[in-house]
Amino acid sequence: HHHHTCSSAAVAAAVAEDKKAEANDETGVPSKELSAAKIADVENETKTTTKTSSSAVKEEESSTTTKAITKAAPKLVQPQPTETINSVAVSMMTYHDFTEKYAHVVEEFMAIDSLDRSKDFLLQKGDILLQENASSYLLLASLEDEMNGFHEKMKLVARQSQIVSNIAELAKSLQRHPGNVIVPFFQRMEDKQLYAGFMEGVNQFIKRIEVRAVQKKAEIEEERAREVLEKGADAEDAVDISEIPLEQRLGPGGLDPMEVFESLPESMQEAFESRQKEKLEEALRSMTVDEAEYHMKRCVDSGLWNA
Repeated sequence: HHHHTCSSAAVAAAVAEDKKAEANDETGVPSKELSAAKIADVENETKTTTKTSSSAVKEEESSTTTKAITKAAPKLVQPQPTETINSVAVSMMTYHDFTEKYAHVVEEFMAIDSLDRSKDFLLQKGDILLQENASSYLLLASLEDEMNGFHEKMKLVARQSQIVSNIAELAKSLQRHPGNVIVPFFQRMEDKQLYAGFMEGVNQFIKRIEVRAVQKKAEIEEERAREVLEKGADAEDAVDISEIPLEQRLGPGGLDPMEVFESLPESMQEAFESRQKEKLEEALRSMTVDEAEYHMKRCVDSGLWNA
């Protein structure tokens, strides 16, 4: 049961929002647009433990959804599930409360490879899995897996997250309760063309997660380097940069900030420690242009200095 560094819901939320469901003409299957901005929203939304109910944060999705797909499948007449007290209660939970109570259910769903088993699990646990918070959790979990190097695992989580969001979209376009379109959605997946359209959406989602994971890692590193510089070497809780494993220390240009710092002329080291831009400029002016450029480039490539 892994703890998400960045709440995995956040990603989900982010992803959910960027679903400008643009119907893809041949299949009518919406291709998910998930922008970096959207992911960031999910990340921020899920970070806060404020008591806004997730339903208050419903995003406006452009509903150019599944038109073609709607004509394709016969409507199954299923009894409308009475909105159980349970599912209403679940939808009103904060992200934080939701993960405390239901993370294990989402984690179990994330790991299911078979579409049939996914369908059965959704039929049992739809009141939990077809919630905004669950989408957010799936989005964040896929982002976190990618950041931690679990690429194959991320690809499965991404597919599961798209199953959930496609069911939500289908429910919207058919104006039915999401619990009632689980079976129709999986029937559509048996159609080769519709399945291919679905997988294309999954692959777009995966690409965005890959891009966002790289950005987010860089942001975390910058934050770390900044903390080290801000706290200064003597602060009690300063991170001793030498304790951070090398591969996590490397800056954007692949240089180790420690090594670069130690190789700087003393005047530049002092300027960095004082964190006064004027001192740094002074130190640079006392060198030849080539020397100054060389050192500054190394500072940027190691993340000591944000260009």
